[in-house]
Amino acid sequence: MRKNNKFEKANDFSSSIKRLIKEIKPFKVLIIISFVLAICGSILTIITPKRLTKLTDTIQAGLTIDKNNIKLLNEKIALSQGQDIVIDGNIITFEDQMIYINEFKNLSSNSSVTEIYDLIDNLPESIQNVIKPKMNMETIRNICLLLMSFYLISALFSYIQSLCMTNVSNKFAMNLRDRISKKINKLPLKYFDAHQNGDILSRVTNDVDTLAQTLNNSLSSLASNITLCLGSIIMMFKTNSILAITSIGSSLLGLSIMFIILIKSQKYFVQRQTELGALNSHIEEVYSSLNIVNTYNGKEISEEKFDKCNDRVCKCSIKSEFLSGLMQPIMSFIGNFGYVAVCITGALLAYNNHITFGVIIAFITYVRLFTMPLSQIAQGLTFIQSAAAASERVFEFLDEKELENEKTKTLTLDKSKVKGNIEFKNVSFKYDDNGKTIINDFSASVKSGQKIAIVGPTGAGKTTMVNLLMKFYEINDGLITIDGINIKDLTRENIHNLFTMVLQDTWLFEGTIKENIKFNHKEINDEEVKSVCKYIGLDHFIKTLPNSYDSKISENDSISAGQKQLLTIARGMCEKAPLLILDEATSNVDTRTEELVQKAMDKLMEGKTSFIIAHRLSTIKNADLILVMNEGNIIEQGNHESLMKKNGFYAKLYNSQFEL
Repeated sequence: MRKNNKFEKANDFSSSIKRLIKEIKPFKVLIIISFVLAICGSILTIITPKRLTKLTDTIQAGLTIDKNNIKLLNEKIALSQGQDIVIDGNIITFEDQMIYINEFKNLSSNSSVTEIYDLIDNLPESIQNVIKPKMNMETIRNICLLLMSFYLISALFSYIQSLCMTNVSNKFAMNLRDRISKKINKLPLKYFDAHQNGDILSRVTNDVDTLAQTLNNSLSSLASNITLCLGSIIMMFKTNSILAITSIGSSLLGLSIMFIILIKSQKYFVQRQTELGALNSHIEEVYSSLNIVNTYNGKEISEEKFDKCNDRVCKCSIKSEFLSGLMQPIMSFIGNFGYVAVCITGALLAYNNHITFGVIIAFITYVRLFTMPLSQIAQGLTFIQSAAAASERVFEFLDEKELENEKTKTLTLDKSKVKGNIEFKNVSFKYDDNGKTIINDFSASVKSGQKIAIVGPTGAGKTTMVNLLMKFYEINDGLITIDGINIKDLTRENIHNLFTMVLQDTWLFEGTIKENIKFNHKEINDEEVKSVCKYIGLDHFIKTLPNSYDSKISENDSISAGQKQLLTIARGMCEKAPLLILDEATSNVDTRTEELVQKAMDKLMEGKTSFIIAHRLSTIKNADLILVMNEGNIIEQGNHESLMKKNGFYAKLYNSQFEL
């Protein structure tokens, strides 16, 4: 159901394009420059066929005998009365006139062109100079230089326009990624609970890249191609209306088919982007947990799911590409059909002396200038369809509801002065997408320096309670206070600064051992790092590395899960915060290491209020207060000895860990 809704929303093509136009407004100067250059280049391309017509007619005139001079020669001979005559500076004697008359009287209407030119070659030189074909090289040179100038200027405009749009597309993509990166830090935790990581990554990579490529390849080309189409139509009608109607009429069929295909193919472009996100989610999910997949022999199941996702992407891609791919051959056929129509119609008009041969040549060029942009416009619209689907997903992410703006909250707690008294008063909480109450009327009072253990079965609300304390989620009812201050009056950043949090899931980044432990705390010196590592038994392992504390390390290095956990614990121990949260922090270390870690933790927690979430109850026997949770409520509380004496829920939970 959710996918269908997403498709319907993304199918709002016009809204997506309007939003995209709004988003690229900061780059309007470069886009306008690009559009102007594209239009100017197109105009230069449009006016060249007119010059080409003149060039063709000039060359044609240089290949045929001068009919005008023949007519003039005949008229002057008839009036010469035996005298010499002068034409174009050439003196033609009476004898030469007689030779001309005698030679041409033998010609008939059936004489071939070859016979006529052979006859001219036998005429006196004075006659040949007047009527023999000759090229007007000066005119031809001037036209060629003008055409070359037009083509060079058009190419220069195209180059500058391409640079502008490349700049726009890359900066726009960079801006989007920057906004997405900042947006991720402003989204509530519930968004990531409801969306797969791979789908979010797909929006940042595939969808943003699709938008950038569309801007770079399609936006300015649409302007130039539209200009070419409109300009070609104007020039065609200006040159010859009959040939113009013939050319345009032959292309109308292709246009109608093209727009039908556009309408039909849009939904498949939307589906392709969405299914691609689902495929990326599956890939990210499987490869991030490849050991688990192999351990449980889940290769076949994973491959089967991958094949299904891949098949859906393939089907959507085939349908979208097939329909959009029809545009090119259809427009190619329409273009070729237009050539034939122009040639036939032009030949009939030229035969009846309505147009010259140069006009036909010009119209063949105009047909190319008219049909080629149509096919490119069709291709550009195809890219824009993909961009519309991609932009819908990107902007949908950017429009997600953010965490509450806390700029108005000026109250802060100085972590160096915080005592660590925490109180939960009638706290209730439930997730938005689930009507079930997770925390129900929860109350507890924690005094400064106490070590509080939170235990209970899975789903009891242990981690949820800590998330509420850290303001990862907002409580529905009740209040939580730190040193008497309601956490709703404090910023999330301030609260996070008060806590050190060590989780079960380890996280290392590309860098040295020392940099990983000092993460975001440059004020910690090397001696403090080494001291902490000695406390938890990590120093020996680090010294076995090639460069000791300066050894490079990453998530992909061959380091055991326990060693990774020790590194994250060391990172947490270096944090000088008054409050501490340990969420199954020792779950990945062996029993001997756990004992060392426990001793180090005891020293670390001196003077700090600590919350420990644990399933291995043996690790929290020395806690000052144990809160036993079940179904969102505290059902028992006390220290280990008192709870065991009660022989209640905690005692059963504890004893069950030692039963065979």
